[in-house]
Amino acid sequence: MSSTPYLGDGFRVPKTAELVARSLRSQIIRGELTEGQSLPPELALTEQFGVSRPTLREAFRILEAERLIEVRRGSRGGARVMTPDAQVAATHTGLLLQSRGVQLLDVYAARTVIEAPAAAVVAADPSAETIRLFRDNLDAMETLLARTGADAHGLVDLSQDFHALMVESAGNQTLHLFSVMLRRIVDRANRSFVAAHRTEPARMRQYRSTIRAHTAVVDLIEVGDVSGADRLWREHLDEAHRRLTTGPLSTATALLDLLE
Repeated sequence: MSSTPYLGDGFRVPKTAELVARSLRSQIIRGELTEGQSLPPELALTEQFGVSRPTLREAFRILEAERLIEVRRGSRGGARVMTPDAQVAATHTGLLLQSRGVQLLDVYAARTVIEAPAAAVVAADPSAETIRLFRDNLDAMETLLARTGADAHGLVDLSQDFHALMVESAGNQTLHLFSVMLRRIVDRANRSFVAAHRTEPARMRQYRSTIRAHTAVVDLIEVGDVSGADRLWREHLDEAHRRLTTGPLSTATALLDLLE
């Protein structure tokens, strides 16, 4: 029989260390404890919470596992605050999807659902700052593409930055977070495509096509053409999906094979 105490209806009574971790976590999430800030010394915290040092250290281990603090050892050690990082969630999401045998088709379908409405939302109320950020991205791609022996992976990054900016500019923070979580997988697929699918001249032609499509979308957004931006962006996503899931990468590619 388990010795863990339970309340009625099967609710487990939190351990003392979990309660301490919950309190510190709340302070981090609310911004009362900020990135890089040192937590008070262990003695001060044990007195504050009325707990033993082993209980406090167990609470620290919980927060370390959540990547909310970093505990440094030694005379100048101690616990320092780390703010929540989307890349931590992305890593765990990738592992979970791999463990379930998810295929690349599934990820691209999710990406399309997240990204497809974004251009119309941005075009409905385009800001000068958003347009500037889009143009800066396009200028960077043009500059890199014009160089002899252009860095193909740098172009991959800039192209994905454009997609990320589109979702972020639409203003829905939850969808933006989901987009960030999927980006690691999409980036790996794009890099595999660059490495195996085409010769360098063909890849450069494809990036010129990408720049033209991105530029056309920004032009439509800038003038507030909601239906035009929506149509062109969805077509661009469909084409990217088709291109990246044929040949060396197929819709049946397992994420376990892609991410290992």
